[in-house]
Amino acid sequence: MPHIRTALQLAESALWLTSPNPRVGCLLVNTQGQVIGQGSTQRAGGPHAEVVALRDAQAHGHGTQGATAYVTLEPCSHQGRTGPCCDALIQAGISHVVASLQDPNPEVAGQGFGKLRAAGVTVTLGPGAEQSRELNLGFFSRMVRKTPWLRMKAAASLDGITALPNGQSQWITAAQARTDGHAWRARACAVLTGIGTVLQDNPLLDVRGVDTPRQPALVVVDSDLQTPPDAALFGPQRPVLIYAANPHPQREAALQALGATVVYLPGALGQAGGQPKVDLPAMLRDLAAREINELHVEAGHKLNGSLLRAGLVDEMLVYLAPKWLGTGAGMSNFGPLAQLAEGLAMQFRSVDRVGEDLRLLARVVGRDVF
Repeated sequence: MPHIRTALQLAESALWLTSPNPRVGCLLVNTQGQVIGQGSTQRAGGPHAEVVALRDAQAHGHGTQGATAYVTLEPCSHQGRTGPCCDALIQAGISHVVASLQDPNPEVAGQGFGKLRAAGVTVTLGPGAEQSRELNLGFFSRMVRKTPWLRMKAAASLDGITALPNGQSQWITAAQARTDGHAWRARACAVLTGIGTVLQDNPLLDVRGVDTPRQPALVVVDSDLQTPPDAALFGPQRPVLIYAANPHPQREAALQALGATVVYLPGALGQAGGQPKVDLPAMLRDLAAREINELHVEAGHKLNGSLLRAGLVDEMLVYLAPKWLGTGAGMSNFGPLAQLAEGLAMQFRSVDRVGEDLRLLARVVGRDVF
């Protein structure tokens, strides 16, 4: 269906904009087959795709009575930050809705379709379902699993080295790959790192070199609240969440004075019976409760290994540079394993050239079945 493909393109145009709402596109076609309105979901609190498309039709003097709406997700039926989209479509005289997917939000979940059918609107479900779901894996994950979709990013040499033994890592990949990495940051609701990366690299971890309407939140795993108040991460204007395990009231007060939110989630003890570490599964549940859909991880090999061992990683975004570096830090301290069968099974989703480097997107087998 060419019209649903256009609606999907509209949804993709909102990739960096809609969080925590899903990326949705809508195309209105009149009874003569002419496109009369189009739109995509705007910032949270702004109009959804259906309302944008209806306003577009009105602005161009087009009547919507009897028109068909091609939309990439079920029109919402509840009063949230905005009014119900199914009501807007009914009031506009839309006679047919072609939707890619049912909304996984329990507050909608078929109720929008029910309202439309009750008002005499024909509903067709299914065209473009796979593409729409891929655009909104984070939203589906949060609604169904109650955890964000976790994408782990790494930049490495061809032999898998992410830093030299002395810690030097800037830059293994070329500028084009780094810019591409910023685009992946931009689509996430939050970027996560660990205290080791903060102390060693003092990174900004914001989106740069990409024209984005918002900065994702920053999440730091910092069991002992060692984040320095003068860390560069406090420069960009964005929410900062620090997950800790061991209370340090003075350090906490200093970080809160900078606008950070400190959340204590103590889990298992560290090595050799040391102080507790952050409970990583509980952290993901808490982030979902804070409306984080996609979580983009840029951390060191220790935190990467912890996330992998806990079974929390959904996919890997890896940039490989055509360099051979020998010894140094790897992508994670996952393992050691006794059998090859114990390895984490993954599927390549894409393999692309980005400038001089390769970009690999690999998904853990079965993680997108929810």
